[in-house]
Amino acid sequence: MDHARPLPAYLVQRYHGWRATTYSENKAWYRRLASGGQHPRAMVISCCDSRVHVTSIFGADQGEFFIHRNIANLVPPCNPDGEYHGTSAAVEFAVTSLKVAHLIVLGHSNCGGVNGCHDMCSGLAPELEERSSFVGRWMDILRPGYERVKDIADEAERRHALERQAVVISLENLMTFPFVRDAVEGENLTLHGLWTDIGEGGLQQYEPATGDFVSL
Repeated sequence: MDHARPLPAYLVQRYHGWRATTYSENKAWYRRLASGGQHPRAMVISCCDSRVHVTSIFGADQGEFFIHRNIANLVPPCNPDGEYHGTSAAVEFAVTSLKVAHLIVLGHSNCGGVNGCHDMCSGLAPELEERSSFVGRWMDILRPGYERVKDIADEAERRHALERQAVVISLENLMTFPFVRDAVEGENLTLHGLWTDIGEGGLQQYEPATGDFVSL
């Protein structure tokens, strides 16, 4: 492969530092993880945004969370059409093979993907309307959420509401997967919706009974 290049020096240095300290001090634990396979208690679906650090928020160790990241932490509806479906595949593996007990959708403030959806749906991002736009077609998943919040007069409030709709829409879509629905109805799986404020360090939980997000 002609396009691959050596890793940047600063990353190589960080690796050697990790290998000499964290790994060396916990070698037995890492070897146990490698030989024993993974047994995570929860799956977390979060955004690709580099500012969202799931393991730091919850103080998690290796092997504790099965994490899937995508643009705007979205889950599409179940669509077994034989095409490529990375998020759906990750959900299927977590629920049917790993048998996680909890599935968490984690949204966040200042989400670029959600802002892109807002602009696309409001006619401000015609480039995302192009059929060739991977981001635009992925953000189509959130269009129903935009319809729910489009009448909010204040733009900033509307965008924040759409960030939370990315969580709600994903929870709704998860229940279109038969294996998720069966696990939830059989009380072998619980679904959770969260939203985190990057700047303030806040965390809110979705309450289905009221449709609101409440601070934890």
